[in-house]
Amino acid sequence: MSESPRPHQPTPSQAPAPSQPDEAVRAELTRLRESIDNIDAAVVHMLAERFKCTQQVGVLKAEHQLPPADPAREARQIARLRELAGSAKLDPAFAEKLLNFIIAEVIRHHETIADGAR
Repeated sequence: MSESPRPHQPTPSQAPAPSQPDEAVRAELTRLRESIDNIDAAVVHMLAERFKCTQQVGVLKAEHQLPPADPAREARQIARLRELAGSAKLDPAFAEKLLNFIIAEVIRHHETIADGAR
């Protein structure tokens, strides 16, 4: 079996130099990146607030010997978030993965709190 010919790939010295974007493009990139940075900061702060609340839930569960996980609540939250994601034009599967990651961390916190209460 012979190899099929590969298209010629220029070596780095043969590749055309990328053109420098004009000032308007650089300014727009800067503006968009600053918005992204602000959104990232808001996401981090919102997650911190969410974890403050879930820590309180963990303490309450530990005080009343409730299990760290609540599969029925988690399923409702996932369904709710998938619906919100769809209406926000965000991939529901991505939103579910993100929430599952957060839920796993919350459960880990709740288990740690419960272990400390014993």
